[in-house]
Amino acid sequence: MSERILPWILFNAFVLLMLALDLGVFHRKAHVIRIKEAVVWSIVWTVLALLFALFVYFYRGRDAALEYLAGYLIERTLSMDNLFVFLLVFSYFAVPPAYEYKVLYWGILGALIMRAFFIAAGVALIQHFHWIIYVFGAFLVLTGVRMVVEKDTEIHPEKNPVLKLLRRVMPVTASYEGGSFFVKQAGRLQATPLFVVLLVVETTDIVFAVDSIPAVFSVTLDPFIAYTSNVFAILGLRALYFALAGMMRLCQSLHYGLSVVLVFLGAKMIASAFYKVPIGIALGLIAAILATSIAFCMLSSRKDDSA
Repeated sequence: MSERILPWILFNAFVLLMLALDLGVFHRKAHVIRIKEAVVWSIVWTVLALLFALFVYFYRGRDAALEYLAGYLIERTLSMDNLFVFLLVFSYFAVPPAYEYKVLYWGILGALIMRAFFIAAGVALIQHFHWIIYVFGAFLVLTGVRMVVEKDTEIHPEKNPVLKLLRRVMPVTASYEGGSFFVKQAGRLQATPLFVVLLVVETTDIVFAVDSIPAVFSVTLDPFIAYTSNVFAILGLRALYFALAGMMRLCQSLHYGLSVVLVFLGAKMIASAFYKVPIGIALGLIAAILATSIAFCMLSSRKDDSA
């Protein structure tokens, strides 16, 4: 039992230490994140994720390491949609650039807790009701199709039900109060627009988790592999946001690649009753689909620049 629990304890201790260093040391003072800084941090988190794959290889073996890499690649790619929503939310609420990092920090910390809950619930459901895996598969296929059909659907943050509830139970200040989520005015505690943005980011991630958790179950049912691949993908999301914020239009064509990946993963889950796609082949196909869509993005961008 201790051998099973110890990796969980060590991994979560490492994550908490990195988060503490991140906000408490490297980003103690609120400032605008420049592209160079964002790229460096994005590389750091990517290298840490790959080093962890080596740990999984020596600790659990080759298949587990491939499952982790496939889960990480899937979650990292699906998180691209989060970036578009973050950009929209920050623009809609006119968040000062210096405080965007703080919102993403606490938002992603909450996302880690929610992902752990969703993964635990998903594994429990599959273990007790194996047929649910086919439901997840069908859901992924439908999500992939919907991603193409509803690609240009607008998102309206002001219609967020949690935001509406907050405004009913607590007053919200008219303007930002520095980097504070709450302030006391006239002897009464009030939320600031920054906390409103945090709530929208948190509840939006729940929607994304509904899509991404079934996707990781298509390559692994090991809760430790599913959780750690999710965590590393999410931890790198903040740096990736600032690195790509100025290049969002270039990445919009990735929707088509993502939709193909989701349809493939859904079909893989549905077909698992009579044929299990080897994890190495699945990882290779996912990487090939994403590489093709990225290459298409780059070619399209060059044509637009030369036009």
